[in-house]
Amino acid sequence: MINRSLLYILIAVGSFVILAWVFSNIFAYFAIALVLSAIFSPLTNYINRLQFYGISMPRITSVMITFAVIITLLSLFVLLFIPLVTDQVKVVTQLNYENIYYRASVPLQHIESLLINNGIVAYEEGFIVERLRSSLLSLVSNLQFGEIFNQLISFTGNFFVGLLAVVFITFILLYEKGIVRRQVIKLIPNQYFEVYIGAIYKIETLLSNYLIGLLFQVFCIFGLAALGLSILGIKYSLTIAIFAALANLIPYAGPILGSTFGIIVGLSTIALNGTTNEMIILVIKIVSVFAIVQLIDNLFLQPLIFSKSVKAHPLEIFIIIFAGATIAGIIGMIAAIPVYTIIRVVFFEVYTGYKQYYIFKTK
Repeated sequence: MINRSLLYILIAVGSFVILAWVFSNIFAYFAIALVLSAIFSPLTNYINRLQFYGISMPRITSVMITFAVIITLLSLFVLLFIPLVTDQVKVVTQLNYENIYYRASVPLQHIESLLINNGIVAYEEGFIVERLRSSLLSLVSNLQFGEIFNQLISFTGNFFVGLLAVVFITFILLYEKGIVRRQVIKLIPNQYFEVYIGAIYKIETLLSNYLIGLLFQVFCIFGLAALGLSILGIKYSLTIAIFAALANLIPYAGPILGSTFGIIVGLSTIALNGTTNEMIILVIKIVSVFAIVQLIDNLFLQPLIFSKSVKAHPLEIFIIIFAGATIAGIIGMIAAIPVYTIIRVVFFEVYTGYKQYYIFKTK
C-alpha cells in the first residue's frame, strides 16, 4: 500500500504538471526568464558589489545596467547583420534570372537525356523543367496571401507580448535576488527540509554548470568558425560564425542550419560574377570549416558539457533530446536537458530520502 507522504508528493508533482500544461504560455515565459536571470545574475551581482566612495550600488541600478549591457549586445548583433542584408538586397535586384534559369536547366537536361537514352522514362525532353515550372506556378497560385499576412500579424503580436512578459519577469527575478529559491523553501515542510534542500542545491549546481558549459560552447564554436572562414577568405565570416554558434544550441539540427546559412551567404556573395567552379570551391571551403568545427564540438565540447555538467550518459541525453523534440519541437530539444536534469535530481533525492530517512516511513 502506498505511503501517505509519497502520495502527497505524487499529487503535488501531478498538479504541477497539469498546471504547467494548462498555462503553458505563462510557464514558458517564466522558464525562459528563469534561465535568463540565471545567466545574467553573476553580472548583476558583480555590479551590485561595486562601491563608489564607500557607497554600494543599489540593486535596481545594477539590474538596469545589466539590461543596458544586454540591449547593447543585441544592438551590436543586429548591426552585424545589416551589411549582410543590404548586400543580399543588392544581389537580388541585380540577378540575371535568365542566366540562373540557364544554369539550373543545363544539369536537368543532362539528367533528362540520361533517363531517356537508357529507357528509364518515356517522356520527351524538357519534362523535368516543365514539371518543376508547373509545380512552382501551382504553389504560388495556391498561396493565400491574406491568411499568411494575418498569421504574420498574429505571430508578431504574440511575440511582443511574450517578449514583454519575459523582460518583466527577468527584471523581477534579477531584482529580487533568490526570490524563487526562498518561495520554494517556504513550501517545504520541516520534516522534508533536508531532503529537498539537497535536491535544490544539486539542481542549482548542475544547471549552473550546464549554462556555463553552453556559453563556453557558443564562444568556442564562434571562435573556431570565424577563424576558419576568415583564413579561407569567406566574406561575412563573423556574421556566419555568430549565426552558426547560436544555431548550434539546437541539438543535431543546429549544425545543419549553421552550415546551410553559411553556404547560402557565401554563394550569394559571388552570385553575380562567380563561375560554377568558383561556387563549388566556395561550398567545399565552407563545408570543410564546419566539418572541422563539428568534429571538435562532438569529440571535445559536447562530452565535456553534457556528460560532465549534468552527469548523464550520452545515450540517455540522445533519447531525452528526441523526446523533447517530439513534445515541443525545437524549443523542446533546447529545454529537454535542463528539464530532465531537474526531474532526475528530484526523483533520486526523494527516492533516497524515502529509503533512508525515517520521516518518510509510516508508523
